[in-house]
Amino acid sequence: MRIVMFYHSLVSDWNHGNAHFLRGLASELLARGHALTVYEPADAWSLQNLLQDRGVAAISAFHAAYPELTSTTYDPTDLDLDRALHDADLVIVHEWNEPELVVRIGAHHARFRRYRLLFHDTHHRAVSAPEELARFDLRDYDGVLAFGEVLRERYIANSWTQRAWTWHEAADTRMFYPRPPAENPDDLVWIGNWGDGERSEELSAFLLDPVERLRLRANIYGVRYPADAQSRITKSGASYCGFLSNFDAPGVFARHKLTVHVPRRYYATTLPGIPTIRVFEALASGIPLVSAPWRDSEGLFHPGEDYLVARDGNEMTQHIRTLLHEPERARALAEHGLATIRARHTCAHRVEELMNIYQSLVSN
Repeated sequence: MRIVMFYHSLVSDWNHGNAHFLRGLASELLARGHALTVYEPADAWSLQNLLQDRGVAAISAFHAAYPELTSTTYDPTDLDLDRALHDADLVIVHEWNEPELVVRIGAHHARFRRYRLLFHDTHHRAVSAPEELARFDLRDYDGVLAFGEVLRERYIANSWTQRAWTWHEAADTRMFYPRPPAENPDDLVWIGNWGDGERSEELSAFLLDPVERLRLRANIYGVRYPADAQSRITKSGASYCGFLSNFDAPGVFARHKLTVHVPRRYYATTLPGIPTIRVFEALASGIPLVSAPWRDSEGLFHPGEDYLVARDGNEMTQHIRTLLHEPERARALAEHGLATIRARHTCAHRVEELMNIYQSLVSN
């Protein structure tokens, strides 16, 4: 089967959390013998920022980590869709693409129905900026892959599509698995980007305040941290470490005793049931996790057994203290979370789901 995917970037994960799932899917599809082509724009915003931040060595590091993965870059002004799609069976277009490209591919599909065409949404714009999402004309798409049931329902309710499937992200367990622990690990690590003020207060309450209260040896990785955020990190006693390649995260987890998850505000309030990739990454790497509140409305995990949930900053502080002083409790939590990932939430599971969706489209 030949699969063609249009995504923002396979090569860069600079402020691009979708790269984890895309790389895991691509690796799994190739391992199963499918022919795969991933298209990404030559001037991708994430890639340009990665090169500016880390230089070409970051590109070499990606290819060393994923020797089986390659992408085809294109100029949006002269992309030949007839050539790109002439023998495709399944085409997936991610929502980070420009609306013009989304519409062009839809129009191509209207003329050539020999392949199946799906739109893939892994963001909160359906709630936070519906006017932006409305620019994506999906009338000629066969349906939408939404990374949460509440998002799938929003697509149907807004008449943006007639068919949509819930297709959660998952862990790339070829890359994310427990590594040997460090002999003298630091206490806590946070891996995540500051963003656009979507969770500034929450990061202070659930991450930096507990670090400061407990005087933890803590390290913060991520990008787009403004000067005031970096100053707040320094005040807490944590170290700001800057950009971290996604594929280096499992090794960093192994050098720490625990991690925390602080979801962006939309996932904690308006879009319940969507954990985002950070939960999958931590659990797959076998590190104990404490999460700020988010409602697992779809029953993906076992809160309290796969990870602990803190209702506020004080409870976060207490959970962290407990895990640091009760290593057996921490170990049991990590083992349970890892088992849940391996049983239900790997990229292999999602490829199986994708193949079932494809077969349902072919048979109708």
